[in-house]
Amino acid sequence: MCGIVGYVGQRPAQGVVVEGLRRLEYRGYDSAGIALVADGELVTRKRAGKLANLEKAIADDPLPESTTAVGHTRWATHGAPNDVNAHPHLGHAGRVALVHNGIIENFHALRAALESDGHQLLSETDTETVAHLLELQVASGVDLTTAMQRVCQRLDGAFTLVAVDAHDPDRVVAARRNSPLVVGLGEGENFLGSDVAAFIEHTREALELGQDQVVTISREGVEVTGFDGTPAAAKRFHVDWDLSAAEKDGHDWFMRKEIFEQPRAVADSLLGRHSRTGQLQLDEMRLSDQELRDIDKIIIIACGTSFYAGMVAKYAIEHWCRVPVEVELASEFRYRDPILDYSTLVVAISQSGETADTLQAIRHARSQRSKVLAICNTNGSTIPRESDAVIYTHAGPEIGVASTKGFLTQLVACYLLALYLAQVKGTRFGDEIAEVMEQLEGMPAHIERVLADAESVYALARSHVDTRSVLFLGRHAGYPVALEGALKLKELAYLHAEGFAAGELKHGPIALVEDGMPVLCVVPPEGRDQLHDKMVSGIQEVRARGARTICLAEEGDTSIEPYADDLVRLPRVPVLLQPLVAVVPLQLFACELASAMGHDVDQPRNLAKSVTVE
Repeated sequence: MCGIVGYVGQRPAQGVVVEGLRRLEYRGYDSAGIALVADGELVTRKRAGKLANLEKAIADDPLPESTTAVGHTRWATHGAPNDVNAHPHLGHAGRVALVHNGIIENFHALRAALESDGHQLLSETDTETVAHLLELQVASGVDLTTAMQRVCQRLDGAFTLVAVDAHDPDRVVAARRNSPLVVGLGEGENFLGSDVAAFIEHTREALELGQDQVVTISREGVEVTGFDGTPAAAKRFHVDWDLSAAEKDGHDWFMRKEIFEQPRAVADSLLGRHSRTGQLQLDEMRLSDQELRDIDKIIIIACGTSFYAGMVAKYAIEHWCRVPVEVELASEFRYRDPILDYSTLVVAISQSGETADTLQAIRHARSQRSKVLAICNTNGSTIPRESDAVIYTHAGPEIGVASTKGFLTQLVACYLLALYLAQVKGTRFGDEIAEVMEQLEGMPAHIERVLADAESVYALARSHVDTRSVLFLGRHAGYPVALEGALKLKELAYLHAEGFAAGELKHGPIALVEDGMPVLCVVPPEGRDQLHDKMVSGIQEVRARGARTICLAEEGDTSIEPYADDLVRLPRVPVLLQPLVAVVPLQLFACELASAMGHDVDQPRNLAKSVTVE
């Protein structure tokens, strides 16, 4: 998820673009860059790190005056966050500059063809490949709009592309497929942005682009076509939010915005996972198939929310791969003298890739000759760099301290790891793996359905504003969901909240239950061994002692209705995948309850987004 700005008009473009990038920096802060058209040439500046680094570079080496420019703040996906990989990227002869948000799934094949034709690509990015393809088209004599239409028909994946041509200084051309892009409408000027925050200082009139559309902006107006060149319509709207709300897409909190971004984040996490032969592939796999076949034990290490994702991974890996899995808190791991050797795979889960406890744990594992695989959201961070393999979650920046889309995309990465190991070890047939992948690819739509019922969850949360203690119950893969739900409530609402395996109630925790206490229950799908019936028994136990039960149960489950004081319906999905939908109402509940209590949802007290000290 990167920040993109484009501008054509009467004003100095540098100021418009840099200020737009400043308002979009929350979308990407690995690097920043700008390209403007001046006197028939492209002039670029780009620097790794925060936007301030780019501003210093411009101050040291000022840009010429221009009224046409594009800019970018990067969240790295392909290639480390450095100056070379920063956007904009140029074509072969430096005529076309391009910025890009998203992932081009087939860029390897496209790049190989370019290189065989003598093109020298300087970066590790998928973006530069598209810049070269665009420049080939304009060099053949077509305009930039036609070039964009033709190139987009060759691309697989999800992307926003925004380009300028040094020989055509009065227009900016962009394309959108499964990635955000809006147009800002002005008088004698027009804007492009990843969201309206990019241009809200200048205009509140905007166009919402549809899927697979190309847009050309100039001083005179805006033209929209499909990828095939046919004219297309775009929906006009007025932005009535203030700047702060615009950055949050109209939501009151970044966290709430990020909850609603989860369908897109999960879809992005699944992009590019198939090779040309249909086999599963991971981001950076530096372990051979034989090394993975030799693995006879897996230890997952993580902290906080990531630890709960690891618990779900244990269920999936042991079920699909028949390899024993341990899940450990990274802060405790190396102090218990764990048994590690060359046949042990250590899986480190860290959103930031800089978590100090997890980093020290993998260093200990490597000193014992164990292999390390990282699951991480931050390209080029320390933990991926020091690991033998990496699965990037592609969640994009997460501003809210309490993780939401970070957790869901970690779950996706854990499922992908389990399926990949099953593929390599031969513990599942290809059609079985394909079936699970198809189910995973359907999850964004299921998450959308849960979010569509957000208002009822909000009302439920507000009715518990005076609550001071909440319990969460789950079984099987629902147990980590219960733990995560409790953690969210602790983090945001500062309440006593505990998650338990439902079968453990009678071994002590049931003593906490008192009259009127809310107990949130994650009910397994019906027909899964005896899990469902056992969970119902646990619900009956707490109801008998006065608890108010809030049950999360799949659609069509009528047997739970007599035991639920409040019922939140979930889409029907396999039990191992249920955490992807079951955790969403718990996120909504915690966010709304904390908001109703007057707390700062995005920055809870005493917490930091990344814990970089032991």
